[in-house]
Parts: sequence; C-alpha cells; structure tokens
Amino acid sequence: MKHDEITLQANVHTKARYIPVKTKFALSHLLAFIWAAFSVYISIPWVKDLAEVVSLPLALFIITGIAYIPGYMNAFLVVSLVFDRQPPFKNENPSKEVTILIAARNEAANIENTLSYIAKQDYGGHLKVFVIDNGSSDGTSLVASTAGEKLGLDITVIREENPGKFNALNTGLKHVTTELVITLDADTLLHPSAVRYLVARMESAPEDVCAVAGSVLVRNSRENIITKIQEWDYFLGIASIKRQQGLYQGTLVAQGAYSLYKTDCIREIGGWPDAIGEDIVITC
Repeated sequence: MKHDEITLQANVHTKARYIPVKTKFALSHLLAFIWAAFSVYISIPWVKDLAEVVSLPLALFIITGIAYIPGYMNAFLVVSLVFDRQPPFKNENPSKEVTILIAARNEAANIENTLSYIAKQDYGGHLKVFVIDNGSSDGTSLVASTAGEKLGLDITVIREENPGKFNALNTGLKHVTTELVITLDADTLLHPSAVRYLVARMESAPEDVCAVAGSVLVRNSRENIITKIQEWDYFLGIASIKRQQGLYQGTLVAQGAYSLYKTDCIREIGGWPDAIGEDIVITC
C-alpha cells in the first residue's frame, strides 16, 4: 500500500547556552540512571508479590526486561531530545544548485503531483530534476516529461530497465553534476520550504557531514490502523531516534524518501547499495 507523504525540515533558532556533546551524553545517562533507580525503588512491593508466585530471581528477570531496561532507554531518549538544540542557520536562503533524483516505477498517477510541489519550492537556487523511470508500463515517463515542461521545471527523464530503486538512483547519479543531490520518492509531497531548509542545514553543518535526513510525515495518517502505525513508525524512527543519533554524531541511516547528500560522498562509497535499496548508511 502506498501513502502520500509530506516532508518538512524544521528550522530551529536558539540562543541557549551551548553544552558540549560529551556533557549532554553524560547528563542523559545520569538522569536516565536516576529514573531507573526510582523505578526500582517504587517497584519493590510488586517484585515481592511476583516473587511469591514465580520466585525472586525470575521476578527480577521479568520486571527488569519489561520495565527497568526499557524505562532506562526511554528516559535516555527523552532527556537527549530535551538537550537537542540545532544551531541557527548560517544562511537561511542558500542558492547553491541542487539536483533532485526521483526513482519512479508505474507512478503515472502520482508523479505530476509530486513535481508540482517541487515547482512551488521557495528555494533561491536552481533545481535540476531527474526522473528515473524504473521499467514502468503505465506511461510514467511521458507524464513526468509533460508535467515538468508545463510546470517550468528543468527536468530530464531517464529510463532504467533493471528493477530496483537502487539501480534507478545510481543511474541518475551518473548524470548529477551538482555538489548536492536530493533523493525523493515519487509519491512524496514537499513542504514549500523543504529544500531551502535542508540545504541551509547542510551548509550550516561541519565539513565532514555527508547527509541530512528530512523529516517525513504520513499525509493520510488518520485513514486506518495501518497508516496510524506508519505515522508512529516515522515519528519514532525519524523524528526521535534520528534526532538522538544526530545529537551524538552517530546517525546511521538517511531515508530515501527525502534526504540530501553530498554527491562526492555518495560516489566515494559506490552509490546506493542494493542491500538497502532506498536508504544509505552514513559512513563518514
């Protein structure tokens, strides 16, 4: 099942006192430990009651597994997110030329809408769009080309017959001449400032940063239980865990639905790997 998605990269300005990353890490563990210790203290009566039924060692094992350890991890995550404050953008209106790669397979019904959101971007720089038709049989190429011209986009449609999103993206990568490249799903709808914020964050980051992951939300998250689960998965996996990983400079994956990369970094690691298909492991 496919779901339309809308992305928004938040721009957070803060003048709070700077706390070193190592200090944030230590404080987060300390407060999580205090929370875990408090949990152990108030759970003593429950442990005793359960021990009368299953024995004390087993009672401790059960409650540690379902309460103490998860509680410690959740407390560490929450405290880390409280400490997480992105520095202000060095330049809120970047103008560097950017390439957008869209891998599409049988997306004739969605691709024009996706391109229309690209055309509405408030980004000050030039956007080059490559739609890589991954063996479609529904006229995706024609729809994309026609829509791109109608919307006034600098668009190129490429055909890649080998199945697999990674094949499509790597074919598109061969045509990229810009320093920065964005991957975008064919059914992802961009917030009007999405590209501007993403590029601004990259330009404000340290030199060794190779990728910036966009924030992805589920547009039809209230339709049914499946879309509600997907929304929670996106919130937990992207809005929470990736923020924590980024705080401690240990981001593992930038999702393929909407992320920005330094082109040279992608080429150095040989492009997008087939084992992941749409995402990429951050190795530098």
